[in-house]
Amino acid sequence: MSAVALLTIELHLPDAHSLKEKRMVLQRIKARLAKFNVAIAEIEYHDLWQRAALGAVTISTDRAHADRELAAVADEIERIEPGLITGTQVEFLA
Repeated sequence: MSAVALLTIELHLPDAHSLKEKRMVLQRIKARLAKFNVAIAEIEYHDLWQRAALGAVTISTDRAHADRELAAVADEIERIEPGLITGTQVEFLA
């Protein structure tokens, strides 16, 4: 039985004063998350400077493993960019 899990991460980027600055922060985050077994994409608020939502998806043979992997992603974002996360939500799609 496989588990497909989606982590939605809401971010507030108070120091971004343009879309270019926002994209630089998001690119830095996504580059640091490459070490995890997840696919990452910006999923909402594309035209807002100081708000972003990232989606991280993982597939695993075990729900607990998928949950741990996504928790590690959120922990890594908090470690490299402290204080940006305003909310997270995990959904199991399968």
